[in-house]
Amino acid sequence: MRAGGKHNDLENVGYTARHHTFFEMLGNFSFGDYFKRDAIRYAWELLVEVYKLPAERLWVSVYAEDDEAYELWTRDIGVPPERVVRIGDNKGARYASDNFWMMGDTGPCGPCTEIFYDHGEGIPGGPPGSPDEEGDRYIEIWNNVFMQFNRDDAGVMHPLPKPSVDTGMGLERTAAVLQHVHSNYEIDLFVNLIAAAARETAASDLASPSLRVLADHIRACSFLIADGVIPGNEGRGYVLRRIIRRAIRHGYKLGARAPFFHRLVPDLVAEMGGAYPELLSQQARVVEVLRQEEVRFFETIEHGMGILDSELAALADGGVLDGRTAFKLHDTFGFPLDLTADVCRERGVRVDVAAFDAAMAQQKQQARAAGKFRMAAALEYSGPETAFHGYEALEHGGTVLALYRDGSAVGQLGEGELGVVVLDETPFYAESGGQVGDRGALQGPQGIFAVEDTQKIQAAVFGHQGVVRTGRISVGDRVAARVDAVARARTVRNHSATHLMHRALREVLGAHVQQKGSLVDAERTRFDFAHHAPMTAEQIRRVEVLVNDEILANAAREAAILPIDEARRAGAMMLFGEKYGDEVRVVTIGSSKELCGGVHVQRSGDIGLFKIVAESGVAAGVRRVEAVTGDAALALVQEQQALLTEAAAAIKAPPAEVPAKLAQVLDNVRSLERELARLKQKLASSQGDDLLAQAVAVRGAHVVAAVVDGADVNTLRSTIDKLRDRLKSAAVVLASTSGERITLIAGVSADLTGKVRAGELVNMVAQQVGGKGGGRADMAQAGGSEPAKLPAALASVRAWVEQRL
Repeated sequence: MRAGGKHNDLENVGYTARHHTFFEMLGNFSFGDYFKRDAIRYAWELLVEVYKLPAERLWVSVYAEDDEAYELWTRDIGVPPERVVRIGDNKGARYASDNFWMMGDTGPCGPCTEIFYDHGEGIPGGPPGSPDEEGDRYIEIWNNVFMQFNRDDAGVMHPLPKPSVDTGMGLERTAAVLQHVHSNYEIDLFVNLIAAAARETAASDLASPSLRVLADHIRACSFLIADGVIPGNEGRGYVLRRIIRRAIRHGYKLGARAPFFHRLVPDLVAEMGGAYPELLSQQARVVEVLRQEEVRFFETIEHGMGILDSELAALADGGVLDGRTAFKLHDTFGFPLDLTADVCRERGVRVDVAAFDAAMAQQKQQARAAGKFRMAAALEYSGPETAFHGYEALEHGGTVLALYRDGSAVGQLGEGELGVVVLDETPFYAESGGQVGDRGALQGPQGIFAVEDTQKIQAAVFGHQGVVRTGRISVGDRVAARVDAVARARTVRNHSATHLMHRALREVLGAHVQQKGSLVDAERTRFDFAHHAPMTAEQIRRVEVLVNDEILANAAREAAILPIDEARRAGAMMLFGEKYGDEVRVVTIGSSKELCGGVHVQRSGDIGLFKIVAESGVAAGVRRVEAVTGDAALALVQEQQALLTEAAAAIKAPPAEVPAKLAQVLDNVRSLERELARLKQKLASSQGDDLLAQAVAVRGAHVVAAVVDGADVNTLRSTIDKLRDRLKSAAVVLASTSGERITLIAGVSADLTGKVRAGELVNMVAQQVGGKGGGRADMAQAGGSEPAKLPAALASVRAWVEQRL
């Protein structure tokens, strides 16, 4: 993938013959085996003798100072010197060159040699190293990186003891040469994907860059999703979202106004599913993830494009789009900056990126300022770390190292004062990894400090937050630290159940499930994870079964400190993007094995019972499950059983028959509602003749303003339609009341709407009875809340209509 970070070709995709977000590389490595001579010979042999590429069309570039490579190409291989280009430091610093590879400022590095194919004089562009080398005539198809040196912090190059080779050949670019076409987008794979994109967007110009964008992006998005990536707002999830939204924008440009991109997935699977079976197995999920992302973005793209088009219309070619406008599009309508820049480039406009970055920084600063204040976060502490004994004990002695009141260090806290206590040793767990901090008490020689929460002041310094319940507590006091055993027991049950639930979710929903956040306390566990769709009732039931099976197995919990590589080899679950030290704590509970620093049950059976209480969506591609364990789960089951028993008694049926009985009751209710509606309609119809008799002739038209007792909105509308049919030319206002609520409907025949508009008429009446409303010229609705004023309001209708006729 080249769509973010150091290597980002996104803005070029669709506009050149060779750039892609996702592409396939054929590569080979040599570590201390063959080096420059053999690497160059192997490359030439494969391209010329095996693939039969015409040697006269191949050009070579080498690092300007790599005389060895130059001699190998010109003397051993026989490439004419005029087709071997020396490229020096052309990027503004020593060794900063297109032909010198460095991953960073230090480490392995070395010169490289590249092979280019000349597609012919009819295509714009110059050879490598020339001013117009960015054209599409000379296409790089091969690169050999010669890792020859190790660069130290001072920039000195030290020869490596075993020089190495990193070979790469672009599959799509070489396929274009072998299929005798110039552009990657003309090879068989892309021809079919472009045709599919044209089909879904109804585009007729198959040479459109937008179709090439869609063909490229469907590959990138599908492979990312099949590999477990979900669209999000950070990291690799944001890279995926950017690509999807760029594709949608190009579809929009072609005329698509509804989700279409996901319908290209079967076409991609038909092309690449044979080589990549995971595409076939994940096809349904890929389609659904793309469809949901499209639905969300299509809700805002039209408005966002309208704003962008309006801003661009005021700019001349070569102008600059204000960065704050670009940020508004990003923040409000989900337009990534590169999508806005893509549109601007098509209009000859650039974006003020500096102003965009400033607006982004300002928003982040405001978000941080509005963040939740944590008492421990503001404390300055310099002293010994806290030794944690909470894995093995709930009580432990400790010495008070520091005290804080209102964020400032003090020597003593008195009765009733809020503060933070730092101990040298503690059994209290400080909030971390989603598990909340312990609460309990510190018993000192002069008083008791009630601990309401435990937070980390620093990585290994625990702050016990709370209040002095009796007496006082002073720096240097020796205290007995006692954790609330009941709250801890409930918390560890929920924490251990979370590990088992994570394992079960991956088994039921798929290996793409990854933790996105968690909160574990004494009440319940709340677990956020990457998944594209709501869980079904059967999936929830299956997860519950799997977790409770683990509980019944009563496996012992194991915890071990392991080197990170050993933990990885053992299959421990690690969170993508997290930074781990050289050694990690691995917690094993039944079939679950995760990196975790939290406290847990001794055996899985200690959890008792596991029950999911809620499943919901919290963000695009992120679901949330909430669950309870132990006594809380038992209480929930008992409460639900009591409700079921109460419902069964109310409908006079055994609990097992409640669903069937309720369905029967609901059918009866719906039948009665239909009968009631029919009777209301009949009643209104019976009142029709009376209403006709109330019609008043006004300048060739008829006016009716009356109350229809017991009528709902549909009945009022139906009655007005019948009155207009009978009276031909009429303005009608009908009302009904229910307690203090008034419903008003106005209808005007088509011949009068030029002068008398129903929306204005009904609003005039509504304002007199404490309400307002409006609607179309021929039919409108309003409400009110002052029934006593209704007769006078209806009486004013005749004069109001007469004035307009």
